[in-house]
Amino acid sequence: MTLKIKDVAEHAGVSVATVSRVLNNSDSVKPDTFQKVMAVIEEMGYKPNAIARSLKVKNTKTIGIMIPDISSHFYPEVVRGIEDVANMYEYNVVLCNTDLKREKELKYLDVLTEKQSDGIIYMSNIITDQLADSFQNLKIPVVLISSEYEELPTVLIDNVAASNEMVKYLIQKGHKRIGMIAGQRNDYIAGISRVKGYYKALEEAGIPLEESLLVYGNYRFKSGYEGGKKLLTQENRPTAIFCASDEMALGVIRAATELKLSMPTDLAVAGFDNIDMAEKICPSLTTIAQPMYEMGAVGMRLLTKILNKETIQQSKVILNYALIEREST
Repeated sequence: MTLKIKDVAEHAGVSVATVSRVLNNSDSVKPDTFQKVMAVIEEMGYKPNAIARSLKVKNTKTIGIMIPDISSHFYPEVVRGIEDVANMYEYNVVLCNTDLKREKELKYLDVLTEKQSDGIIYMSNIITDQLADSFQNLKIPVVLISSEYEELPTVLIDNVAASNEMVKYLIQKGHKRIGMIAGQRNDYIAGISRVKGYYKALEEAGIPLEESLLVYGNYRFKSGYEGGKKLLTQENRPTAIFCASDEMALGVIRAATELKLSMPTDLAVAGFDNIDMAEKICPSLTTIAQPMYEMGAVGMRLLTKILNKETIQQSKVILNYALIEREST
């Protein structure tokens, strides 16, 4: 017969609510009551959820992964890296897709708290002060991937340097009118750091900055397509466009094709990320390759170090990137 929580309560001589508090590791339960309930659980062979099974070691072997857009081509490889290392250390993962919505982020934080997750890996969205406060209130470790906040450990690449290198590459190709489709304006990673690298390369080459050549998108194909149309229909259009994500770059290629522009003869297009589609599109896309799998694996390993109280050499891990030259430039 399958034992239920009320059976444990009856045998222990306590209420169902008390057993529930024990299973949730509540501080309100007296030590002797806690021990009595746990003894009944062991004696009866009750099979509670992962929370109860792990009370003695004070963890659930569960990690929450929060990503902003599950449809993005960027995240599968990152998650694969996280899962591979999580499996090595016998952790299960709970995937939470936030759709870039703050209310969903806060909801998932509540869910992960209720499930007593041991830690959280948070990816790519902007860290507001409110969100940072929520992380602090969780009292469990949080590791960022491709996000940055001063007080939280993070794994990322040098986005300013990567963007700067790509724009310098386009300049070396002979381009002087270089447009950019950036990420969101307040996004430190793709909307600020990569724009900073773009501006820096132009300044170093003595090329005047033109606000009309910079537009902002949301990393997705449609915003790249719309941004591409906006840039390419200007009277004095750019001869090259650098995008803060490969998906936006694919949108630019679509827009350029509709405008009968040949690449790279009439227009050079460069992206950022090196998603799987980058080498499959025609023309294949020149891009900055982020080590997506490694970012996930290193992020998860950093989290296990924190959980296991291992020595951490650096809380901000900067991985290498690579400029991949293909047919689009």
